[in-house]
Amino acid sequence: MFSWKGTWRNQYGSVVVIEDDSDGLIRGVFKTALPDSSFSGMEVPLHEAAHGDVIGFTSAALGKTGPAAVSYTGIFRDGKMEMLWHTVAGLALSADAEGEPAKLTQVGTWRAFGTSLDTFERVD
Repeated sequence: MFSWKGTWRNQYGSVVVIEDDSDGLIRGVFKTALPDSSFSGMEVPLHEAAHGDVIGFTSAALGKTGPAAVSYTGIFRDGKMEMLWHTVAGLALSADAEGEPAKLTQVGTWRAFGTSLDTFERVD
C-alpha cells in the first residue's frame, strides 16, 4: 500500500514533512524556502486528507506580516506530488514613498489571494 509519509521538497526548496498518514488523515509540517513568504523561517503545522493518489493539505499561522494560510491540492504522478496551491494574506508591507519606513497595511481582497503550481519530490 502507498504511503505519503516522508519528506517532500518542491522546486524552490520548500519542504513538506508528512509524519502520519493513518486512516487517510495526514499530519505534518510545512517549511517554506521563500524569503518573502509570511511563513519564512517558520515550521507551520499542516492538516491533510488523502485517498488513493489524491491529497489536500492546509497550513495557517500568524506569519511575519500577519495571519496567512496556504492550501495545497494535488495528485501523485510519476513519483511526484503535482500540487495546485492557494495562499491568502490580508496584510502587506508597504511604504508611502521611497526611503520611507514600511508599515503593515490591509490589502484589497483581489490582492490577498495567490495561486500557482508546485511539484514535490520525495527526498527520504
